[in-house]
Amino acid sequence: MIENRPIITFLSHLFLIFGILIIAFPIWITFVAATHDAVRMVQIPLPLLPGDQFFENLKETLTRGMKGASAPPVGFMLLNSLIMAMMIAVGKIAISLLSAFAIVYFRFPFRMAFFWMIFITLMLPVEVRILPTFEVVANLGMLNSYWGLSIPLIASATATFMFRQVFLTIPDELLEAARIDGAGPLRFFRDILIPLSRTNIAALFVILFIYGWNQYLWPLLITTDQSMYTVVMGIKQMLDAAEQSPDWHLIMMTSLLAMLPPVLVVVLMQSLFVKGLTETEK
Repeated sequence: MIENRPIITFLSHLFLIFGILIIAFPIWITFVAATHDAVRMVQIPLPLLPGDQFFENLKETLTRGMKGASAPPVGFMLLNSLIMAMMIAVGKIAISLLSAFAIVYFRFPFRMAFFWMIFITLMLPVEVRILPTFEVVANLGMLNSYWGLSIPLIASATATFMFRQVFLTIPDELLEAARIDGAGPLRFFRDILIPLSRTNIAALFVILFIYGWNQYLWPLLITTDQSMYTVVMGIKQMLDAAEQSPDWHLIMMTSLLAMLPPVLVVVLMQSLFVKGLTETEK
């Protein structure tokens, strides 16, 4: 029997609403700033209600960018960020699926040693090995390219470990049944393992897409061509240029646009994301 405690329920909802307001207030200010012109954004007090310049600011941001900022129009930067995030997410999932499949279902010398070597790479993020990684990318001629932006970030020990744990929960009878039906390793992987891992793949895709979208240090290091700038880099360039020309309405519009793709990915894949993180049995 669950006791009905209206006071505790009221206080719980009150704290939840208060927390939501604290988190949502900066987003609201960003939206409001994106709907006003440059003159209104330098006046005091700052506006708290939307203006009537939203679509004008949106068009200017997507097609022209900001005066004084060494960055292309935001539309190109959004496309670069989208391509980079998709390549990182899909690449990480593909490599992690194959590596976990090999570790779980194949018997070869030093199998667990290789797994722990992969797992230890968690202690070596890109920031730690950034100089040798940059040298390798430069020697391969991948500077200012989508391959250079994504390939060094594709390997993922976390995803490999997660898929290994998922594969270990799959009954051995499925493997035996597949062998009796004449299915080879690749067919077993394609027709059985991948469908059973669908929710886990979706959950990892959400996490890895946001990880790739928010990258700043690595793109900043290997990108010198403005046409390859990502939107996170573009916001930083706009903030630097804002010291001479404070077009805060365009900066806020860019920030608002940069928030939309990760939010859309989370909203559209929410149910699969929750299932992928909570399912323990297949």
